[in-house]
Order: sequence, then structure tokens, then C-alpha cells
Amino acid sequence: MSIQITPAQRLQVLPEQFFAALVAKANARAATGRDVINLGQGNPDLPTPSNVVDSLKAAADKPQYHKYPPFRGFPFLKEAVAKRYKEDYGVDLDPATEVAVLFGGKAGLIEISQCLLNPGDVCLVPDPGYPDYWSGVALAGAEMSFMPLRAENAFLPDYEALPAEAVDKAKLMFLNYPNNPTSAIATPAFYEETVAFARRNHIVVASDFAYGAIGFDGKRPVSFLETPGAKEVGVEFYTLSKTYNMAGWRVGFAIGNAQIVEMINLIQDHMYCSLFGGIQEAAAEALSGSQQSVRDLVATYESRRNALYGALEEIGWKADKPAGSFFCWLPVPEGYTSMSFANLLLEEADVVVAPGTGFGANGEGYVRLGLLTTEDRLREVAARIGRLNLFK
Repeated sequence: MSIQITPAQRLQVLPEQFFAALVAKANARAATGRDVINLGQGNPDLPTPSNVVDSLKAAADKPQYHKYPPFRGFPFLKEAVAKRYKEDYGVDLDPATEVAVLFGGKAGLIEISQCLLNPGDVCLVPDPGYPDYWSGVALAGAEMSFMPLRAENAFLPDYEALPAEAVDKAKLMFLNYPNNPTSAIATPAFYEETVAFARRNHIVVASDFAYGAIGFDGKRPVSFLETPGAKEVGVEFYTLSKTYNMAGWRVGFAIGNAQIVEMINLIQDHMYCSLFGGIQEAAAEALSGSQQSVRDLVATYESRRNALYGALEEIGWKADKPAGSFFCWLPVPEGYTSMSFANLLLEEADVVVAPGTGFGANGEGYVRLGLLTTEDRLREVAARIGRLNLFK
């Protein structure tokens, strides 16, 4: 007879895994034999650059990597991160104290809440925003106060409009630019305001820079760490997933404030023994080798963006083009909610999009599409939706 097993309270308070449900719905539709075009996820569709793959193949033969790696990662990888940030953003980093190696950026975004928040503490979270921020806060037993991101404020939070009580209690805040899901980018002036706000209210800033390499129309996204004083108030999370099409490799970094980096290293000391050394060597190759693949990738996404928005304009679906990331944030037609419109597209057009409410209450009225298929398939998406005659 089986014993009664009761999950810990921390598991019972976790939010529903939004993307797992979305994938299940898309897969069920495809299993019926339909030609489903899935633009609802953020999973890069192009391969990892060949120089990175070749580096892993060679590194796998090296006996030194068949042993446990250093708990906090090989110094050569952290040095490669520091070099890349210096070249791309002009940011000086101490590889030994200001860079932590992560099992993907998602791990660090969960861990920072464990490092800084106690039950009852408040975390400021963007709305709409990446749902895994919520997961980390829930696991810490803390509370969230949402920062609305609205079109009239360029999808940047308005710090002056936040409830004073929430700001007073807040210990941590998440930011994410280029933004998922809205595709907005941040300005240097906004980050200067953020540093002043964080310093004034003693709030740690967690900048999620997952899409930091992807900016369009000749504009390079700004790193939070470029801002004077940024390292005094926070850290930035960077990942190789999007920049180098390495989502499955699970390589990320927490970068910036040395005290917070040490906290993340400490919690990871108790959870992991760092990444396989061969992957670390390949990651260093991605960061240190030619960056032409990154430039080519951004050009591909921009070309896809232009193809899609040209086709959307033809069917009458009007929206601002994304400034960064590989997402499109599109308003739903009159008479629909985000969820009802997403369901309609799946059922009537075999197109999967993410309803905006999956990212927070302020996502209502929008759906998110990923530029993660060919230009021809993106045009096909627009054609299928156009046949529904929703925008005439």
C-alpha cells in the first residue's frame, strides 16, 4: 500500500507553466495531421554556428573534461564573457568576482529570488513579462507587485506611478530589454532613471538581457551595465541561447555586482558542479571567435520581420514593427480577447500564437508571434489569417 505523499508548500504555490500548456495544445492539433505553424514559442529554429559545434566535438575528446569541472566554472569562460562585454558594451568586468556561470539564463532568474527574497518580501515584476520571474518569487515565498508596461510609455515601467507601499517593501525588481513579449528596447535615459530609482529605494535590479544581441534598423540594444552606477545596484543575466542559437546547450551568466554574483555562486555550490567542460570550451569559442554569425542572425530576423509585416499590412493587420528581440507584439482585432483570438487562429488557421494574458494581465489585447520560421512560412501565416477576414 502506497504511503500518502504530500508535496511541499513551495510546489503547491508555483504558477501554472504557461508554455507547457501552449505546447500541449499545439502538439494535439498537429497530431491530427494538420499543417500547424507554431509561432507561439521562443525556441530558435536555426543551428548553432559550425565553429562552436566543431569546438565541442574536439573538446569532448579531452580527458580533462571527463572529470568534474571547477564548481564555479573554468576561468577561461568567464574571461571570454568579460572580453565580449568590453568589446560590445564598453563594460569592464572582473572575471573572477563579477561573472557567474549559469545552467542557462533561466536558472539564474530563478536563483536570484532565492538569494535575495524572504517570505513576505516584495519583488517588482514587469506586466506583461516573462512568466519564470513569477516562479522564482513563488519559490522564495515572496510577493509580487506588477509594473505595468503600456504602449503609451513605450512599454517601459513608470516608476512614479508605482504604489508607494510596494516600492517601500521591494527588495528586487526584474527588467527585460529587448523585451519579451513586447519587443520594446530600453534607452540610456531609462536605465539612468532605473539606477537612481534603485539606489533611492534600496532595490536590487535584475536585468534580463537574453535578447541583447538582437536589435533592428541599425540600432544596438543597450546593456543595463553600460549605465554609470549599474553594478552598484544590480546584475545582468546573459545567455548564449538566442545570440548563438544555443538554447539546448544551457549556457548563461550572471554579470555585475560582485556581492550578488557571490550569492548566486554560493547557492549553485549546493546545487551543481558546473557545466561539462567541453561545453564551456565551446561557449568560450562562441564568445571569443568571429561574431559574423551574430550579425548574420540579426539580419535574418530583420528580413523575416520585414517580410511578415509587409504581409500583415496587406491583410489590414496594423502594428508597430519590433525594435528588438525575435518577437512581434500584435493587437487583437475588435471583439476578441487575447485567448479567444489565439484559439481562433489555432482552430481556423492552424497557426499557434501566444495569448498576451499568458505574460500578465496587461498583456490582454495582444498576442505574441515569434520570427522563428522562414519568410515563406511567415507569409503563409499572414495569408491564412487574412482568409478569416478579421481586419477589413
